[in-house]
Amino acid sequence: MGGDHGPSVVVPAVARAAAELPVHVRFLLHGDEKVLAAELARHKAIGDRAEVRHSDKVVAMDEKPAQALRRGKGTSMWNAVEAIREGQAAAAVSSGNTGGLMAISKLILRMAADLDRPALVAGIPHSKGVTTFLDVGANVDCDAERLVEFAIMGEAFHRAAHGKAKPTVGLLNVGSEEMKGHEEVREANRILREGHFDLDYRGFVEGDDITRGVVDVVVTDGFTGNVALKAMEGAAKFMYGELKGALTSNLLATAGAALARGGLLKFRDRISPPPAAPLLGLNGIVLKCHGSATDRDFAQALKVAADLAQSGFAAEIERNMRRLPAALADTSPAAADGAASA
Repeated sequence: MGGDHGPSVVVPAVARAAAELPVHVRFLLHGDEKVLAAELARHKAIGDRAEVRHSDKVVAMDEKPAQALRRGKGTSMWNAVEAIREGQAAAAVSSGNTGGLMAISKLILRMAADLDRPALVAGIPHSKGVTTFLDVGANVDCDAERLVEFAIMGEAFHRAAHGKAKPTVGLLNVGSEEMKGHEEVREANRILREGHFDLDYRGFVEGDDITRGVVDVVVTDGFTGNVALKAMEGAAKFMYGELKGALTSNLLATAGAALARGGLLKFRDRISPPPAAPLLGLNGIVLKCHGSATDRDFAQALKVAADLAQSGFAAEIERNMRRLPAALADTSPAAADGAASA
């Protein structure tokens, strides 16, 4: 029930999603019972598909992850994630504190398949479809092994979310040449090339390749990913704002804009930032919706959560993660020296 708008967005979003999802999909709403009941009274079409779980505690938007862990038990965020562990829910969606959600989710659900940290993934639109981009903010510092984990998680997620049988994977770098980039990204590239992973790995890609659809999955650390994502969001808002300004600059332009309204709305939706970023690598499905999400955004996040709950991407991640220790051993400098001297 967090984010900038809380129940006034979440409940209408549930009504939108309920109209499009199968009737067996139900919703648990965690938060202040009185506030939620008042919102639900305005959306009677939801009927008995939504159940309220009362909580009068919340994780504040400015709380640090450690504070969220200490004070989080009994909050709406904690209860929503705990419902997954208890088997009462298949997925959780929140617009609340990102760091708090990641910390609480990791504590309650634990990491899957010996993964070290969860990663936030975003879908970036391009002319041919969507690029799966990760990590976009969960892990600021990443070594080579973390980047390899992200490649495995991102590939499995893209297959589940977008239905492509064999997604292509690339590592974000300052150039496509093998000698470029810092040590960790070069080492990750070597492991992905030499390890026996079931991945269609294509090597390094550059920043402009993300929106060109050169590969299906682009992998980077959370610092670079978050900067890139916010730069793209800012550029999209600037473009739409400039276009809107030009089309309302005089009466003739405004009349033309009215005639082209449908196309302009499609353009806006196409360049808008993704409504939610799944936290990959947990023993459960958790999605982080951006704090300023509209009911349309949150409804889209709920539909993504429902789709992921029915997919097998977690099992695919686990299958490839079982290959990681052997791949790291086979591609280590010591192993290479041994092979050279044999």
